[in-house]
Amino acid sequence: MKNIKIEKLAVSGGKPVSLKQLKPMSWPPRDEATAKKLSEVYMSGNWSFNGTEEQAFSKEYAAFHGAKYGVFMFNGTVTLQCALAACGVGPGDEVIVPALTWLATSTAVNQIGAKTVFVDIDPLTLCMDPQKFKEAITPKTKAVIPVHLYGSTADLDAIISIAKKNGIFVVEDCAHAQGGKWKGRGLGSWGDVGSFSFQQSKTLSCGEGGICLTNDEKIAERLYRLKHIGYAANTAQGKAASGPPAGLICNNYRATEFQAVILRGQLRKLGKLIALYNRNAARLEKQIAGIPGLRVQSRGRLADPQNYYGWAVTFTDDVFAGIPFSRIQAAATAEGLPTWGTYGSVYKHMLWNLPKSKYRIANGKCPVAEGISSTMTAVLPHPWLGSDATTIDSIAKIFAKIAGNADALRMMK
Repeated sequence: MKNIKIEKLAVSGGKPVSLKQLKPMSWPPRDEATAKKLSEVYMSGNWSFNGTEEQAFSKEYAAFHGAKYGVFMFNGTVTLQCALAACGVGPGDEVIVPALTWLATSTAVNQIGAKTVFVDIDPLTLCMDPQKFKEAITPKTKAVIPVHLYGSTADLDAIISIAKKNGIFVVEDCAHAQGGKWKGRGLGSWGDVGSFSFQQSKTLSCGEGGICLTNDEKIAERLYRLKHIGYAANTAQGKAASGPPAGLICNNYRATEFQAVILRGQLRKLGKLIALYNRNAARLEKQIAGIPGLRVQSRGRLADPQNYYGWAVTFTDDVFAGIPFSRIQAAATAEGLPTWGTYGSVYKHMLWNLPKSKYRIANGKCPVAEGISSTMTAVLPHPWLGSDATTIDSIAKIFAKIAGNADALRMMK
C-alpha cells in the first residue's frame, strides 16, 4: 500500500473509504446448543456449589493451556486477588506491575493490603520491560504481575528468570490472552498462577467470570479455599475435614453453572477463532507495513499463536507530532471505522484515587507508558479481526489514508 494515491480525508469533505460504517463480527457469540444447555441447567435446579459444569470447565480450560489445576471464580478481578493471596502476598509486601494496564491489575494488589510498584513498559510489545522490573526489586518485593496486554506476550523467559533468582512469585495477568501460547504452551501456565477474565468484551466471555490456573498443588488448594469460603476442593459442601490455614481469609467467589455452560461452548471453538484472528491480523499488517507513522504493537517474541483482545497501532511522532489523538479518531470514524484509545497509565487514570502511600512509581516516572497512553495509540477490539476480507482491507486503507494526510490533519482546527 506504499504507492497508493492518497485521497482527501472524509472529515475534510472527501469520499470515505466505506460509505457505511464498517461493522465487526457480532460479539459475544450465541448459539442454539448453548441456549438449550442453559435451559437444561435452569430446569435442573443445580446452579452453583461446585457443580458438574463448573468442574468440567475448570478441567477443560486448564488442559487447554497446559496447566494441572483450574479454579473458576465469578470475575477476573477476584482471581487476581486470590492469586496473590494464594502466594502469601499481604500487608507490608510490594507487588511490581506494568504502568500500562487496566486498573484491576493494581487494585487487586491494594485490596489484599500490599503496595503496588509501577514499572515502565517495552515500547514495541507494550508489556512490562524486564529490566525495569529487575531495577525495581527491593527486599519487600513478594510478587510480579506481567500483563499480556491486548494479547501480546510479556517476555516470560526474562521475567521468570529474574523472579526465580530473587524468590519472587509470578502471577500472569492473562485477562487479554485466553488461548494464547508462549513457546507452544498456554499462557497462564508459566508463572506460579495465571489469572484470566471472561468479562463481556473478552475473547472467551460469559458476561462476567474468571479462572486461576496453576501447576502447584498447594497453591491450587489455597485458591479453592479462598473462593469457597474456606472449604477444600475434595470435601463435600458443609463437611470440610479441616478449616483453612491460619491467616488465609476466605470468601465466596464461586461462579455459577450458567457461566460454565456458556464458556464450555465457546472453548470448543476458541482454537479456530484464534487462528482466524491471526490470519486477519497478518493480512492487515502486511498491507500497512512500511507506511511511515504507523507502528503495530509487536507480538511477544515467542508467542505462537497470539490471541488478540485488541489490535493496537501507534501513530508515531515522526509523522503525527502535534496532531491531537482525538483528531485522528474523528478522521477514522468519518472513514467508517470507530476506534478505542489505549489505557492510560494507571496512576493517571481518572478512576485512580489511592493515596500515594499505597503505591510507588519506580524511578519516579514511567515515560514510555505515559507517552503511549497519553497520545497516539488506537486499538481495534478483537471482533474486528473476525471480519471478512473486504472489511480487513478497508481498515488497512483507512489507516494508510490517515497516515498520508497527516499534514492536513495537523492544519485542521
